[in-house]
Amino acid sequence: MTESKENPTTRRRAPGMSPEQRRAMIIQTAIPLIAEYGSAVTTAKIARAAGIGEGTIFRVFADKDELMQACVAEALSPEHAVRELDGIDLTQPLSDRLVEAAEALQAHMARMGAILGSLGHGGGKHPGPVRGAGRNESSARIRAAVAELLEPDRADLRRTPEQIAALFFGLLFTQPRTEDEPDLTSRELVEVFLHGAVAG
Repeated sequence: MTESKENPTTRRRAPGMSPEQRRAMIIQTAIPLIAEYGSAVTTAKIARAAGIGEGTIFRVFADKDELMQACVAEALSPEHAVRELDGIDLTQPLSDRLVEAAEALQAHMARMGAILGSLGHGGGKHPGPVRGAGRNESSARIRAAVAELLEPDRADLRRTPEQIAALFFGLLFTQPRTEDEPDLTSRELVEVFLHGAVAG
């Protein structure tokens, strides 16, 4: 009986976290809200979604602008995509590895697009220039992770894994859109990349 009386209080109490862990948790909570509401999202809304008091946000962020900067930097960071690429099983056939890579990278780009699109068209003040890794550095890190996925098949490739990775990266993000045809699925894109446009 004693336990059931204590549980509600225990559930409301935020778990002990370091400032870095607290920042990371708030950022992960805030990103989907920023994608939905843009800069107009309030710190009160973010705090409610995170299950914390609004004051907790300002113990780890100087102000809302700093929180927004951190969220944009996280959304643009290649770290999550690189972790997903590094987690792909290298014993799978090459086509399966590349399908997983395509899905991970498309999710990464969708996340970036949602954040930047929302901030570009939502209300409130844009958080300004983003600090952190530049676009070229981020792209290079992702291409290097894709090259690692290609390494087991180096002997069968027409060019080095690094060059093939750059070609794959380019195809993935520059495929043209047509009004009357659906986009290629990740599997279809990989099949065209590996075997060309001719079926059979």
